[in-house]
Amino acid sequence: ISAEIIMKKTILFDLDGTLIDSTSAILKGFDSAFIAHGRQTPDHDALKSLVGYPLEIMFEELGADKNLLTDYAKEYKACYEKIYLDETTLLPYAMEALQEASSFADVGVVTTKTSKFSIILLEHLGVMKFIKTVVGRDDVANPKPDPEPINLALKRLEKGKDNAFMIGDTIMDLKAAKAALVTGVGLTCGYGQRTDLEKFSEHIFSTPLEAVCFIKED
Repeated sequence: ISAEIIMKKTILFDLDGTLIDSTSAILKGFDSAFIAHGRQTPDHDALKSLVGYPLEIMFEELGADKNLLTDYAKEYKACYEKIYLDETTLLPYAMEALQEASSFADVGVVTTKTSKFSIILLEHLGVMKFIKTVVGRDDVANPKPDPEPINLALKRLEKGKDNAFMIGDTIMDLKAAKAALVTGVGLTCGYGQRTDLEKFSEHIFSTPLEAVCFIKED
């Protein structure tokens, strides 16, 4: 038996809009991909409303040529890779939320970003020490809202579904939680609208720290 204490609770966090703000890097990445294809840059409000979906779906929704979605995603990543460390910050109370969560729960991150970038970013932001596993787009066949990423995170943590929570700012996070049979907790500090989040969870908070404190008391 490993010496590591198995915590009673499990908390999985989404990344963008839940723990980090990488909006400027995302917008610049999308703009550069459209410009590279000689296209008008996309509407930024429309773009923000799609954050959380896989890149190809976002590009398709924004009117990129269907047969070039992989190229658009490549252009995006080439730009994003150069700037994301400088242009991403932790959201208010994210550091405290992770620190508090790690004191009573096994903590994971479940994101639609690739896990490679995500781990580098979390190291850079000084919070990887609180996180035991990161499941990204590259680790699964089916991203959120499919339950697969949450199930994989629980499997890696060797945890069951009792006392397991998924915290996120979009309905993709909450739909994935429902499908995985864990408790979804919504946040209004990111890209989702409260009215949409309320359709999928009665637990809605304005910061990740408030969500963690709720889970601690739960």
